[in-house]
Amino acid sequence: MENNRTIQLRNAVIYQGDTLVLTKITLNMQQGEFAYLIGKTGSGKSTLLKAIYGELPLADGFGEVVGFDLNKLNWKKIPFLRRKLGIVFQDFQLLTDRTVNENLHFTLRATGWKNESDIKRRAETALSMVGIKTKGFRMPHELSGGEQQRVVIARALLNKPALLLADEPTGNLDPETSNEIMQLLHYLSKQTQTAMIVATHDYTIIKKYPAKLIHCQNQTITENYGAVNL
Repeated sequence: MENNRTIQLRNAVIYQGDTLVLTKITLNMQQGEFAYLIGKTGSGKSTLLKAIYGELPLADGFGEVVGFDLNKLNWKKIPFLRRKLGIVFQDFQLLTDRTVNENLHFTLRATGWKNESDIKRRAETALSMVGIKTKGFRMPHELSGGEQQRVVIARALLNKPALLLADEPTGNLDPETSNEIMQLLHYLSKQTQTAMIVATHDYTIIKKYPAKLIHCQNQTITENYGAVNL
């Protein structure tokens, strides 16, 4: 990756079906950089994330994500791109019929891990990183919302991604738990040198933990820093 960049977009154009959503997009993210993705509902935040993880193609312009040329992506390459990404969802998307450990083991096996002792060790490490090392034998429904989101973050970090994308990770959490989760994400970004883009509507969190802002509006994006013009 050139100059440790995890994302390079230049004059990118993205459609959702036949609808132009974003045009003339330029975005750079460096290794270990943290950014918030903000904007009104329908402004293109999810569309931008989908283009970054290969679900939507670029209609025009240049794009490179964790070393993959978005213009040359095909169905064979997309799984390899996604192995270098971590994705955190608002609604957790945990397998409810399996323990926390089994959820993580399933993800590791699905992404090519074979050795069972390595799988167990990596899952334990990931849970320890997010502060729930002792919760591996619990079922998801036995955990609080904040604990479930920590499991999701652990799952996203299993393959040591260069880039983590979080889509409204605090959307279903109370303010105190939201604060803990955002604090954790900032800490992990620094500790692991993982670049992170967090889509959020929670401007209170942004003001408390200022970082780069990627603002979707008027079919394009602007970048600035801190809690500017919120």
